[in-house]
Amino acid sequence: MSRVWQKYKDRDELELWQELKASNSREIRDYFVEKYSPLVKYVAGKVAIGMPQNVEFDDLVSYGSFGLLDAISKFDPDREIKFKTYAMTRIRGSIFDELRSIDWIPRSIRQKAKQVEETIAMLENKLGHTVEDEDIAREMNMSVQDLNSLLTKISGTSMISLNDIWYLGDENDEVTFIETLESPQNLNPDNLIEKEEVKSVIVEAIKKLPDKEKKVIVLYYYEDLTLKEIGEVLEVTESRISQLHTKAIMRLRGQLMRMKNALKK
Repeated sequence: MSRVWQKYKDRDELELWQELKASNSREIRDYFVEKYSPLVKYVAGKVAIGMPQNVEFDDLVSYGSFGLLDAISKFDPDREIKFKTYAMTRIRGSIFDELRSIDWIPRSIRQKAKQVEETIAMLENKLGHTVEDEDIAREMNMSVQDLNSLLTKISGTSMISLNDIWYLGDENDEVTFIETLESPQNLNPDNLIEKEEVKSVIVEAIKKLPDKEKKVIVLYYYEDLTLKEIGEVLEVTESRISQLHTKAIMRLRGQLMRMKNALKK
């Protein structure tokens, strides 16, 4: 442990946040960086699941470190928000921002992901209920086995899509999909009504998901289990959990897209 850690480790954390806010103390900031750096590795580890092999874990940690620094500089101790919750959203957002900027997903995979998402949205909008793998595969002229193989390939795109920005109202009124799932308390109170509507739409959409997809979303985003741990709970392979997660996110995005289009009218 560093000298800074030894100096501040027994201090009340809220008092330290207040002091940092008032003085912008470099020592206190360094203490919080040291204290919460394991959180960066934790988030990077969750993000790494389902990513292709060319995405290095150490790179994800590096990207996430910028998010931790950003969270420490912007955290407001006067709001009733746990720093850990706030920081996880910032860290994850920073990782995905960097992944998006380097455009690591091949264009062909992006196109296939869009095709699957549009197919699910079209069928569910047309039929008025959630559709099964057989329905999706039939519409796309492929076998269920080929569909599941495709879902595995495009699983990384569903993680990126969670950090797409959704604009509601003016240009300063924005929210990411992941924020509505994980940290609604981080939202700006001035825009809370509109963003609570987004959250409400997602909650209702989650309720309509097929049972296993619903469980994957709840266990991953609310119970904080890894895909491997969820597989053990549901007694299926990690690969199957990844497929279920991808389908669930595509259904939820379809619901949000329909909501956005309705707001434009």
